[in-house]
Amino acid sequence: MANRGPAYGLSREVQQRIDRQYDPELEQILIQWIMAQCGSEVKQPAPGRENFQEWLKDGTVLCRLINSLYPKGQEPVSKIQSSGMAFKQMEQISQFLRAAEQYGIAPTDIFQTVDLWEGKNMACVQRTLMNLGGLAVTRENGLFAGDPNWFPKKSRENRRDFSEDKLKEGQSVIGLQMGTNRGASQAGMTGYGMPRQIL
Repeated sequence: MANRGPAYGLSREVQQRIDRQYDPELEQILIQWIMAQCGSEVKQPAPGRENFQEWLKDGTVLCRLINSLYPKGQEPVSKIQSSGMAFKQMEQISQFLRAAEQYGIAPTDIFQTVDLWEGKNMACVQRTLMNLGGLAVTRENGLFAGDPNWFPKKSRENRRDFSEDKLKEGQSVIGLQMGTNRGASQAGMTGYGMPRQIL
């Protein structure tokens, strides 16, 4: 955490709750996927949340990851450079986030730059990468590398087009939610106010 002292009281409790959401098993799956997707361009980090954060912090791994999900010549991040300057690293993280949103990740599922750069919410970083992996598996365009079972597939629209005749035919059918009009009669009913006759 850049230039910040330790948290106390409620801030500390909130940060501890956020830290507990981090999943070490998911970290290993994400590392395997990123290594498979990017190939020999990236080196594997040591296990642990701090090492995972340090690995992704400069944004180069993330930019290589998002570029690998696009065909050659259509990569969204044109310039990837390793830099020790904070603003350059944050700029590359921002480029990844913009490209991830263009790829189809919902803005509500994308982490903030400080979540990664300062290590404030690494669980949110994991969720963004999980959503990205699930979207890449769903696209089935041959650019996904790794095991498709690592990520849940996103649901897709199943559009149905009916002809006009079929739609008109459906208007004359009484839906099952409404009950039925067959077999309805008042046979066996007694008049109102009369006691039931027991024989």
